[in-house]
Amino acid sequence: TFPPLVFAGEARKLKKQLAAVAAGEAFLLQGGDCAESFAEHGADNIRDFFRVFLQMSVVLTFAGAQPVVKVGRVAGQFAKPRSSDNETKGGVTLPSYRGDIINGIEFDARSRIPDPARQEMAYRQSAATLNLLRAFAQGGYASLENVHRWMLGFVADSPQGEKYESLANRITETMEFMRAVGITSETNFALRETDFYTSHEALLLGYEEALTRVDSTSGDWYATSGHMIWIGDRTRQPDHAHVEYCRGIKNPLGLKCGPSLTPDGLLELIDLLNPENEPGRLTL
Repeated sequence: TFPPLVFAGEARKLKKQLAAVAAGEAFLLQGGDCAESFAEHGADNIRDFFRVFLQMSVVLTFAGAQPVVKVGRVAGQFAKPRSSDNETKGGVTLPSYRGDIINGIEFDARSRIPDPARQEMAYRQSAATLNLLRAFAQGGYASLENVHRWMLGFVADSPQGEKYESLANRITETMEFMRAVGITSETNFALRETDFYTSHEALLLGYEEALTRVDSTSGDWYATSGHMIWIGDRTRQPDHAHVEYCRGIKNPLGLKCGPSLTPDGLLELIDLLNPENEPGRLTL
């Protein structure tokens, strides 16, 4: 009964942009934490993550002369796949930590008990994170002039800044020319806003299913926990539930391809997840 975190139209827009990536007309930048935590959630952390992401995308856009599709591993990456059900420290064996959405990271028996209430906490944290990211992306914080100023600060203050000084100077010259001919964030909305999408591994299927909805405009099923979701290396068996779930939704999908995946196995998964070979549907 909780509202969706993202909308089907946003997922369709991302798929269209990923199709441009597949055609060589854009570049995909995806990144974020291995796993989000409840303890580290805060406005400063979200802001710093977003700023770094924007700076990276500007460097890539300028160097590659192509638009950059920005997909954060954020607002949903709370579950952790584990190779072992248990972990041992100092002769004590406890259930493995499986991400804040399931149990606690503290190494004690009480913390490691799975708690369904954590799923609601993950949902609410994701909603708060998305709310702030949307405000940053559409409210002027992501303007090209802001990102350029952050880059100049990085070049001046960071030991790694020398590597990017030449690029920063070239961007400065470009910005000065644009201002001279009247192209600024005040006159062009594309310079003050950006599209930013979220992604995570669809590991905890009960949580994903609770946020799977029918799109009222198309009648198709969408995961509304994030714009893009992916299948991990441990859960990509063709006859298992994770592949079956992802096969039935229309979101853009990711598939993690580890060293144990054979070429024939990959082809089978591609046929299952993207049978119509739709551009932007599947990212490997």
